[in-house]
Amino acid sequence: METSLHRELKLLYADRHARVEVPVAGYRIDALDGDWLVEIQHGSLAAIRDKVRKLLAKHQVLVVKPLVARKTLVRRRKKGGAVSSRRASPKKASLLNLFDELVYFTRVFPHPRLAIHVVLVEVEEWRYPGHGRRRRWRENDFIVEDQKLLSVGESVRIATNADLWRMMPPSLPRPFHTGHLAEGLGIQRWIAQRIAYCLRKTGTVREVGKQGNTRMYERADEATAAA
Repeated sequence: METSLHRELKLLYADRHARVEVPVAGYRIDALDGDWLVEIQHGSLAAIRDKVRKLLAKHQVLVVKPLVARKTLVRRRKKGGAVSSRRASPKKASLLNLFDELVYFTRVFPHPRLAIHVVLVEVEEWRYPGHGRRRRWRENDFIVEDQKLLSVGESVRIATNADLWRMMPPSLPRPFHTGHLAEGLGIQRWIAQRIAYCLRKTGTVREVGKQGNTRMYERADEATAAA
């Protein structure tokens, strides 16, 4: 079932003709913005990887990736019933969460006809109990009725390797390792390792040696110039 979030983002990104749910090349496209095919993907980018790859053969594609920076959980007593509680979810995404999905999309990105628009959103998620016979509602015992868009916040458009590189801290040494990346971005090292994987697979950086067992990286054009 389409959520309100998905529906509202389609209208936000569609052109002035409000062209949505348009058939193109055997697929149904979320929206058209001039010559761009717009795909809104709240779920995993892996789910649209093959579709986007095929569309890129002849079309420009804009993939819109909303990330939930703030979520309010709204609980109903039952489906369609009265609201029993509201609370803020502790889960908060940032623009860096793009790399959680880009790891599955490196065989598609970068491409001269592809752009990814990462946007932080605030939503309400409406839920009701998943099992009517249960007297107590456990945290994982619910059905999501809808997600509603409250606001659109910070965003970044990624179309080239240079755009990815601009998301990295400017103070990285040359060469750098994932420890430097983690410190510069204020994240855990395992997350930095995932980011480094994406940077390497997209050709943004390349491995230039090791420091002990630690892989060292440089921006790809710097490494080429030094060769």
